[in-house]
Amino acid sequence: MSFPLLTATAALPAIGAVVTAAVPAARRTAAKWVALAFSLGTLVLAGIALARFEPGGDRFQLTESHAWIKDFGVRYELGVDGIGVALMALTALLIPFVILAGWHDADPLETTSSRWRPTQGFFALILMVEAMVILSFEATDVFLFYILFEAMLIPMYFLIGGFGDRAHSGSDENAAAQRSYAAVKFLLYNLAGGLIMLAAVIGLYVVAGSFSLSEIAEARANGSLSMSTSTERWLFLGFFFAFAVKAPLWPLHTWLPNAMGEATSPIAVLLTAVVDKVGTFAMLRFCLQLFPEASKWATPVILVLALISIVYGALLAVGQRDIKRLIAYASISHFGFIVLGIFAMTSQGQSGATLYMVNHGISTAALMLVAGFLITRRGSRLIADYGGVQKVAPVLAGTFLIGGLATLSLPGLAPFVSEFLVLVGAFAAYPAVGIVATVGIVLAAIYVLVLYQRTMTGPVKAEVQGMADLKARELVVVVPLIALLLFLGVYPKPLTDIVNPAVRHTMSDVQKKDPQPEVEAAK
Repeated sequence: MSFPLLTATAALPAIGAVVTAAVPAARRTAAKWVALAFSLGTLVLAGIALARFEPGGDRFQLTESHAWIKDFGVRYELGVDGIGVALMALTALLIPFVILAGWHDADPLETTSSRWRPTQGFFALILMVEAMVILSFEATDVFLFYILFEAMLIPMYFLIGGFGDRAHSGSDENAAAQRSYAAVKFLLYNLAGGLIMLAAVIGLYVVAGSFSLSEIAEARANGSLSMSTSTERWLFLGFFFAFAVKAPLWPLHTWLPNAMGEATSPIAVLLTAVVDKVGTFAMLRFCLQLFPEASKWATPVILVLALISIVYGALLAVGQRDIKRLIAYASISHFGFIVLGIFAMTSQGQSGATLYMVNHGISTAALMLVAGFLITRRGSRLIADYGGVQKVAPVLAGTFLIGGLATLSLPGLAPFVSEFLVLVGAFAAYPAVGIVATVGIVLAAIYVLVLYQRTMTGPVKAEVQGMADLKARELVVVVPLIALLLFLGVYPKPLTDIVNPAVRHTMSDVQKKDPQPEVEAAK
């Protein structure tokens, strides 16, 4: 039997979580290094999987299949297509930066009992989230995916509620209450979506007699799968609702600003750059593949919701006074672009949406982590508490600017390519939708440039006069992310070569072809 590479890639961080949690209470620094070592090992395995993936080969590669719950037809089935392997690599890439950025975020306060182990728990939970997210990108059994989809909520709940942002303007009691509120809201929203999805998963099994994507696809191809139009639409809605909550798509988005605002900056990155990608990935993997006709039926409404997310998220970002909540609303706008690209049902749109998932993860990580370094120095998340930072910390200001310019999709940086493809795909199929979506680009320029102007330029405020510039550890976090933004902005071909074959398979699933431009005959 060949080496189970996909299982190993997900199992290594899970093992790392157990080992990190077991480090003695007094050895906090050792726990950090253990967690970092396991995350780097996972990155190596993900890199091997990416190298072994053949873009022109089978749709699902590096497959594994074992019986799990025989009486219910549940199997432990793994496999990655170009979209799954790209997002798996993104996850493995970002986690070491999350760990390094949060190196001191869980250090206990002086009044904390020496027997309390917040540092070990913090990094163990991060590794556990990584394991579940990677396995969800690999799962080709619907029931296995559902288990992971729900289970990752538990460690995220504790990371948000138990390890909140210490740069809070209120009292400790008020900060704890707001963290608890944000964590509970995150959990309830996602649990509600998951319970509806569970009903749809059971319904799918009743109709198809299997949880396996490959078996369901084969049954659909040979005509042995009998699913009425109404049944397919109800099942689609059950799946899509859960994924729209996770994405997050308007109007199911309201948990995200609270969660990102109250979590530490590295955990906010883990949430929006990694965990939330499971929702948009699942729209491509499960909604379009399992329910192609229902996906086309629901497209007009979903496109409207995506447009509202784009414009609404950007408008609220413009009016924010809190740096982290501004980035949260910007992410809601960006997820609207991703959903727009998926349901434009064009190859350019879906390629752009997949690239957007990767590029948004990198750009948001860069901007949010630098913002976290800034907030830690000043002890405030309020934009009004800053001014003139570029004069006392030019490297911090410069990296913050690059992260912001990537967020507004400046040409030459990675998000521009993905946003351009999404808009091209949208214009080709729905010109009016593409026109409205461009409003989000204009608004993005406003909220990013205003944020930079108010925090980094102008007179130096007394409170930031002695602010230190980025240190070596912080540069190790930020510089590689900026390098990736520049590289993929100039040369996205390595990524497009991986995802485009998977997009063609998805287009085939929904039996859609790219609209052909109308060319008038020469007179």
